[in-house]
Amino acid sequence: MSKIKCAIVGSGNIGADLMIKIMRTAKNLEMSVMVGIDPESDGLARARRLGFAATHEGVAGLRKMPEYREIGIVFDATSARAHIANDALLRKDGKKIIDLTPAAIGPFTVPVVNLEQNLDEPNVNMVTCGGQATIPIVHAVRRATDRVVYGEIVSSIASKSAGPGTRANIDEFTETTSKAIETVGGAERGKAIIVLNPAEPPLMMRSTVFTLSQGGTQEAIEKSILDMEKAVRDYVPGYRLKQKVQFEHIGDNAPVRIPGIGLASGLKTTVFLEVEGAAHYLPAYAGNLDIMTSAALATADLWAAKQLQKEPA
Repeated sequence: MSKIKCAIVGSGNIGADLMIKIMRTAKNLEMSVMVGIDPESDGLARARRLGFAATHEGVAGLRKMPEYREIGIVFDATSARAHIANDALLRKDGKKIIDLTPAAIGPFTVPVVNLEQNLDEPNVNMVTCGGQATIPIVHAVRRATDRVVYGEIVSSIASKSAGPGTRANIDEFTETTSKAIETVGGAERGKAIIVLNPAEPPLMMRSTVFTLSQGGTQEAIEKSILDMEKAVRDYVPGYRLKQKVQFEHIGDNAPVRIPGIGLASGLKTTVFLEVEGAAHYLPAYAGNLDIMTSAALATADLWAAKQLQKEPA
């Protein structure tokens, strides 16, 4: 076998974008089945036009298909609630699961931060689009300092890029991303905000990262951030800083109050990000799709490469 076959559960914007990415850029994966619940969805129709098997009967329908036996990886691009049931069925069948919902059953995974340590987990969670864009920056600050007391992110995405699944997951988005800012990014306290921007024409995904850190220098922090930008751009070419990293000293004479921590001083770092999509499915403004599907693909492709190495010649 030269490639690992995969299925995508969720035929909306994220699933359709991921399908095209697998076709065009995957090194070790082969698209096999698209799964949805709406028989009229564009994602299912497009999959069939491209010659892939498809079902509108959800994971139950997938498990009945003859292609299911050969599938090694299943991407779940449904909703946090749906993923709980999907995970129980797929894990029982021994499938590797890449979770693109905020369900957070498996460990939070951000490729440039902790991919290697989570690669062999049966279920890995890709956090959220906002998390994939911003957690690398929080981590970049943390590795250049003694302590990141606080990390806050604000992500704005075009309303047109947010399908029903994304809209149903807003609460889970904030909770999951906040936790991952702490557990993956390394901040002691994290906060996440998402904004669905209805502007016309639609605007590209923009994210702002604020951190309050102690120890380290401005030069070291800025270099760490710029190095991280390059690392993310290896798999998300449209990822970039919009302007120079900004710094502000918060003195002991005017500390800020951090919930759960109390008064704190240090160096405030502000980073402005933009993510331009590759326009594989939706137009380039949908960078939120691109960074999520690109992170999931990078994770699955590396896992598949290791599995293929284990196979006898």
